[in-house]
Amino acid sequence: MQRILIPILAALVAGITVWLFLTREKALQHVADSTSAISIDDPSKLLDLTYSYDEETIYWPTARPFRWEKESWGPSPGGYWYSAARYSASEHGGTHLDSPIHFAENGETADEIPLSRLIGPAVVVDITVMANTNPDYRLTIEDLTSWEQNHGRFPRGAILLVKTGWGRHWPDRKRYLGTDKPGDVAGLRFPGISREAAEWIANRQSFSGVGIDTASIDYGRSTDFIAHRILNGAKIYALENVARLERVPPTGATIFALPMKIRGGSGGPARIIAITP
Repeated sequence: MQRILIPILAALVAGITVWLFLTREKALQHVADSTSAISIDDPSKLLDLTYSYDEETIYWPTARPFRWEKESWGPSPGGYWYSAARYSASEHGGTHLDSPIHFAENGETADEIPLSRLIGPAVVVDITVMANTNPDYRLTIEDLTSWEQNHGRFPRGAILLVKTGWGRHWPDRKRYLGTDKPGDVAGLRFPGISREAAEWIANRQSFSGVGIDTASIDYGRSTDFIAHRILNGAKIYALENVARLERVPPTGATIFALPMKIRGGSGGPARIIAITP
């Protein structure tokens, strides 16, 4: 029996060794292929849709602004350069993400949103013409269905970006928000998303997130924040103060919207980039 088992075991060990080697080679090739697939040969295809954080960054009138100060900045006692600084900020200001818990009690927090939903096909709905003549304009169902008539159905997992043209006012608080008075929420004036459009988006179950180039997905004069309540309630996060939407095509781009991973956070600063076709 021992004479029979030894050759069998030797063949089994040899077979496992070959399998492990081939599996390792396949895995290495997969990594190489994946790296090649995501490399960007043409930097012009990369768009940064994020405003830098500084003393001009626009926040909600009732929120604490961004603060940054140097702690150490210069030659160290050891003769080498050393720099470090501290910052503080409200979660909702500048280019940022609203996690579902922002307006939904049991919604996901910033750290709970899966990466698979923070990356997706970008679809840009342009309401610039209407917003130019009416700063209270809100995205309608007709705007959404018109997009589909021109470009086909919205893809599953899409990140819907509403282009109002308001980015041209950044960082002028008066023109961007409608008011530059601290604490003045009554004077806010900018476009947003209507209740009906928010319900349409939520019911379609095609969207991971929605974004806009204004300070809120709800229009400035809103007092009930109904777009937030509907969309966050449907597990759809929001991206606000998205920069340079005029450079993103209606379809074909891929969005990466990565927020600061604040445990339990209702949102946070986000670095949003697009890869265009």
